[in-house]
Amino acid sequence: MSDPLALDPNVVVVIAGMAAVTYLTKAGGLWLLTHVGISDRAEAGLEVLPGAIVVAVLAPELAAGGPPEWLAGAVVAAVALRTENIFLALVVGVGAVIAFRAVL
Repeated sequence: MSDPLALDPNVVVVIAGMAAVTYLTKAGGLWLLTHVGISDRAEAGLEVLPGAIVVAVLAPELAAGGPPEWLAGAVVAAVALRTENIFLALVVGVGAVIAFRAVL
């Protein structure tokens, strides 16, 4: 029986390769933006991208969910509008989903 904590060399190489590709993608994008000017329209699009990603991730969950998810979505919207802090709203939303699922 093999040790469950033993690392397979192939797995280590694959993980290291994925980490390198991720880093190079991010570093390459930053390098490219410092050497190539972008239009005002592209810059405006990049500024709203984080919010669009959050909506794309959460909208299907709300559509497929029930009352606990809908109530938590309302809590998230209220916190986001009041504080304008997306991270805080998401943390509060996770807590709200857990609480509402336990109660409802």
